[in-house]
Amino acid sequence: MSRKSRRETNAFTCIHCRNTVDPDSFGTKHRNHCPFCLWSRHVDDEPGDRRCACRSPMEPMAIAVREDGEWAIIHRCTGCSTLRTNRIAGDDRELPLLVLALKPISNPPFPIHMLSP
Repeated sequence: MSRKSRRETNAFTCIHCRNTVDPDSFGTKHRNHCPFCLWSRHVDDEPGDRRCACRSPMEPMAIAVREDGEWAIIHRCTGCSTLRTNRIAGDDRELPLLVLALKPISNPPFPIHMLSP
């Protein structure tokens, strides 16, 4: 049996960390970001349409928690500054997700030591 080509499996190389990503690795054919570093590429005009001409790297900025408790990654396009959210996937690395989730707590816009109880 021959091995499937990258084109046949829709695998891609991460725009940021250069790891090869198999979009079918956790049962989804709609992988939108790298499970290793969480970066993405701006490819949608509307969610899921894959028509965007920008195609710039999208930096993971934060974690959003949806009404049903599901986590989503907020990405900002480094080319046009568009914000998008992507659901996390079952094979996303936990450490980068936690780093994003803790980012606002670790760098608050006010001095925590001066808060009164």
